[in-house]
Amino acid sequence: MARRPLFALTRWRLVATLLLVLALAGAALGGWWWMRQWAPDRARYPVQGLWLDAANGPVEWATLRANGPAGHGPDFVYLTASSGAQARDSAFAGGFDAARKAGLQVGAVHVYDVCVPGDGQAANFVTTVPRDRRMLPAAIAIDLDPAHCPQPPDQATIDSELTTFLNEVERHLGRPVLLMPTAAAEARYHFAARVDRNVWVTGDFRVPTYVKRPWVLWTATHRLRVAGVGTPVRWVVVQP
Repeated sequence: MARRPLFALTRWRLVATLLLVLALAGAALGGWWWMRQWAPDRARYPVQGLWLDAANGPVEWATLRANGPAGHGPDFVYLTASSGAQARDSAFAGGFDAARKAGLQVGAVHVYDVCVPGDGQAANFVTTVPRDRRMLPAAIAIDLDPAHCPQPPDQATIDSELTTFLNEVERHLGRPVLLMPTAAAEARYHFAARVDRNVWVTGDFRVPTYVKRPWVLWTATHRLRVAGVGTPVRWVVVQP
C-alpha cells in the first residue's frame, strides 16, 4: 500500500493549523466588536444613560447626546464627584453644567472608602456637589480594594460610619441616595439586605443576582463605545 509523502502530511497539518488560528482570531475579533457595541434592548429598558468620570477624558456633549446604541442617545448621565475624604473628580463641575446644557438629566456619584471615617467623606461630598432639587438621586459606590484597604472594618464599624455619612449627605441633598455596592462589598456587608435605600447593581452583559431584592439601576457594561467620548463608557439602564 502506497504511503503519502511526509511533506504532504506536514503541509496539510500546517494548512489545518492556519485555518484554525484564523477561525479563532475571527471569533475573538467578532466578540471584541460585539462587546464594544452591545447595550440592553431599549424595548426592555426604555430609559438608559451612562456613568462618566475624568478618566473618560474630554466629552463632546452635543455629540454624545445625539448618539448612542442603536442610534439612541443617553437620557441621563451620572458623574463621579468625590472619592473618600479628599479626592474630587476634576471633570465634575464642568461636566455637570455642560451635560445640563446638552439636555441630559444629571446625577452625582461618591466613591465610598470603607477604611475612611464617614464624616470626612460626607464633608468632601457636600462641598463638591451643589444642593439642587433637579438632580437625580446621588449614588454611593462601595467596593473593596485589598491593595488600599487590606483589613476592611467589621460590620458594626461600617454600619456606624456609613450611617453618619448618609445622614449628612442626605441632609444636604434633601432626599435619599442610591447605594451601589459591588458583588464583593455586598457579600461582605449585605448592604442591600440591611440598608433601606434603592440599589444600583453592576454586572457586564447579564443582570446580576448578588442582591436579593429589586434594583433600580444596572450598569450593564463598562465597555461600550459611544460617539463623543474617546474611551469605553459604563452604560446604565433603569428598571422599568
